[in-house]
Amino acid sequence: MRFRLRMLFAAGVAMVLPRAVSAQRFESRDLAGLRWFKGNTHTHTTASDGDSPPEVVAAWYKSRGYQFLVLSDHNVFTDPARLAGLVDSTFLLIGGEELTSSVARRPVHVNGLALTHLVAPRNDSTLVGTIQGNVDAVREASGVPHINHPNFRWAFGVTELLQVRNDSLLEIHNGHPLVHNEGGDDAPGMEAVWDALLTAGKRIYGIAVDDAHHFQGEFARERSNPGRGWIAIAAPRLDAGLLMRNLERGLFYASSAVTLDSITVSASALSIKIRQESDFKYTTTFIGTGGRVLARVGGLSPRFVLQPARVRGLTYVRARVDDSGGGKAWVQPVFVK
Repeated sequence: MRFRLRMLFAAGVAMVLPRAVSAQRFESRDLAGLRWFKGNTHTHTTASDGDSPPEVVAAWYKSRGYQFLVLSDHNVFTDPARLAGLVDSTFLLIGGEELTSSVARRPVHVNGLALTHLVAPRNDSTLVGTIQGNVDAVREASGVPHINHPNFRWAFGVTELLQVRNDSLLEIHNGHPLVHNEGGDDAPGMEAVWDALLTAGKRIYGIAVDDAHHFQGEFARERSNPGRGWIAIAAPRLDAGLLMRNLERGLFYASSAVTLDSITVSASALSIKIRQESDFKYTTTFIGTGGRVLARVGGLSPRFVLQPARVRGLTYVRARVDDSGGGKAWVQPVFVK
């Protein structure tokens, strides 16, 4: 009898353990058959504080292989129809605006993407109220909001961002020299902010932009030049509606230099294919809940596999690819069921 009970207990354990492990899996993310479209969602022209007119700015991106662009001047809407001569099967202009306001001298900037008209910025007596008001204004105009550069003038951080609702996109890399992507002293960098939000349960995806103002003259560290941040969205074709839908679903990666050829998510693995540039070497860091480093992998085909020892307490996995020249790419978080 004792032997039989031991056998039954062992069988019970064998039945339970696979179910417990298999219950921990990545949420599905099917990118099969989709193409990558490179674009920028934050840039400026002479319509606000840039140094070049809209047609020159748009031509800069088109001539360098970008497939879509949002002109996001401060509280100014530039109708893409004005630049219809630049639009063709390889390049798309999407209407946008940077809703610009402030609270107690702290800037609050929220981009509106896929807008069809000017949206008036909103102000409130609190930071959270002002951020939320501008997110709501973009939503009410049937646009897609993304919150810009929280570390610019150290405006706001995790506490405020956790209170904002109906947003899914946050700038984690901005090419402007004054936005403090890496943080400093007691202020966390934007990747740490991102991890804090994700760990608290907020589903938010990380955008990279150049926030360009200076297209003329010298390209230098202290100037806000184009080409320093961009995203690549997976979509079946170059269509504004499809691009915006998949952007909000996290079907994109962000980059300051590194190009990815594919991202594959199965129930148990996140796999990446990196495009080789020159003789650069690449290191991929897989990061999970709490900003914990789960693994570092070299080469062009890094892969992270969910294993029982790694699953405990894990709610998401994201990846950062670093090249040997200082360039980066950020793979969006994949959530663990």
